[in-house]
Amino acid sequence: MRKVILVLIDGLAHEVAQHSLGYLLGLCEAGRATGYKLQCELPAVSRPLYETILTGTRPVDHGVVHNQVVRTSREQSIFTLARAAGLTTAAAAYHWLSELYNRAPYQAVRDRFTQDERLAIQYGVFYHRDDYPDCHLLLDAEWLRRRFDPHFLLVHPMNVDDAGHKHGLDSSQYRNSARRLDLWLADYLPGWLAEGYQVLVTSDHGMNRDHSHSGTLPEEREVPLFVLGDAFSHDRHARPRQLELCGTLASLLGLAHDKPVCGELLK
Repeated sequence: MRKVILVLIDGLAHEVAQHSLGYLLGLCEAGRATGYKLQCELPAVSRPLYETILTGTRPVDHGVVHNQVVRTSREQSIFTLARAAGLTTAAAAYHWLSELYNRAPYQAVRDRFTQDERLAIQYGVFYHRDDYPDCHLLLDAEWLRRRFDPHFLLVHPMNVDDAGHKHGLDSSQYRNSARRLDLWLADYLPGWLAEGYQVLVTSDHGMNRDHSHSGTLPEEREVPLFVLGDAFSHDRHARPRQLELCGTLASLLGLAHDKPVCGELLK
């Protein structure tokens, strides 16, 4: 069993990740991380793809098919798998994650700061503004990690997606939002790795030139995946799928499960 951190960067297109994430790409060049290109499931929309990534189920099957489906998940998620095995879970994330895996609808006074061992996400700092600063979000995540020592931690920054909706794929604001996040991650990743965490950095969907996403354009569907840690094979020829992320996380955590896994990613 390994402890795992999943960094889910909202709305980051692969084509922008390939030239904007200088720190992560530097780790790849140094042989300390490996990067891949994933194709997201459809529709390329946030709430459906949170559920896909965290349950290994397509939107057309799990039923969360757009962002206005406000209910808790009906699937077995990485959080419920971990809790069934007695592991500790935490998330610093947008409030839709609280609605999917804890309680819906979100009530900020009740749910923004969560500490309840009975819930699927036991410990959480949730936010409800798309412009909530990524640097604050990373501080929230690190506080959760140090305070509660979770086996699985979800870190979910939103500013890249927010910049894309406001300014579009081809904007300096979108690219610079990705660059800033990459450099803020550089303050945390070395410590996480030194403490033995296995880290995955990916995105739910990309962004188009119309300041939106939901369809089949490559810039909407193609997203990055970086893996860091000694439990990964670092096989550059592996072909992971978004549907395999939940099962891969579960395998890293040593959980019994029947989710699809990208075995090529793991040693």
